[in-house]
Parts: sequence; structure tokens; C-alpha cells
Amino acid sequence: MKAVITVIGHDQIGIVAKVSQRLATLKVNITDISQTLMHGDFTMMLMGEWNDDDVQFEVVKQGLQDLANETGLSINIQLQELFDAIQKL
Repeated sequence: MKAVITVIGHDQIGIVAKVSQRLATLKVNITDISQTLMHGDFTMMLMGEWNDDDVQFEVVKQGLQDLANETGLSINIQLQELFDAIQKL
């Protein structure tokens, strides 16, 4: 399964490390990543991929929501198919 994950929030030390660690715990591989700082705000978009037999989408989504609650970041996930469909509109 593939998904697009976005992370937005005030810059803080270790955002990439925290997100990467949570995804590794959830058995999600990062296949592409882009990040930038804009006026003190951090933005990151990444593509994650995992075996649906090992972990379900809702488990990954909840794990990222838990991290968002812990860090004060906005973390969203969309299945790649949905992201691609929206881009075609």
C-alpha cells in the first residue's frame, strides 16, 4: 500500500526523526521525501509504502495521529490512489 503523508507545524528539533521513527515502528518505508522551512514553519511531504498484510491503513493513520497529538504538528495521510484522483480533477 502507498500513501502520501504531510507534516506541517512550527519548526522544532527532531521532526524528521520523530516521524521517521514512528513510521519505522509501523513498518512503513519512506520512498520519497521533501521538506522545507517557510517563515519558521516546517512543512514535509513524503511517500510511504508498506505491506497491507503486515499493517492496515487505519493503524498507520492512528499511529500518525498519536504522534501529531504528542508533538502539536498537523499530520495527515491519504492513500496514493485518492491523492492521484484529486490531482486529476
